[in-house]
Amino acid sequence: MNLNLTGRHLEITPAIREHVQSKLDKVKRHFDNVIDINVILSVDKLKQKAEATVHISGKNIFAETEDSNLYVAIDALVDSLDRQVLKHKEKRTASRHDESGKHPVAE
Repeated sequence: MNLNLTGRHLEITPAIREHVQSKLDKVKRHFDNVIDINVILSVDKLKQKAEATVHISGKNIFAETEDSNLYVAIDALVDSLDRQVLKHKEKRTASRHDESGKHPVAE
C-alpha cells in the first residue's frame, strides 16, 4: 500500500504522519486489496480538514471530514473510509456468492 500524504497550509510533522499511518492500518487490516491512499490535510482559519481517496481494485473511495481539531478530523476520516471499504467488501463477496448461479449484471 502506497501512502501519499499532503499538507495544504500545514507542515506534515512526524507525529501527524505516524498518526495517519497507524489509523490507516485499520482500513488495510479489513481489506487487503488497497493499492494506494492519497490523504490531504488542510487548515483554513479555524477549520481542520482531512480528505482521502483510497484506490482499490475496481473502485475509488473518497471521504472528507472537518473539525476544529486535526486529530479528530483524521479519526473521523478513517472511520468513514473503513465503513465504505467494508461495504464494498460485503458487496463483492455477496455478488460472488450469489446462489442463483447467474453472473450479476451491472446496472
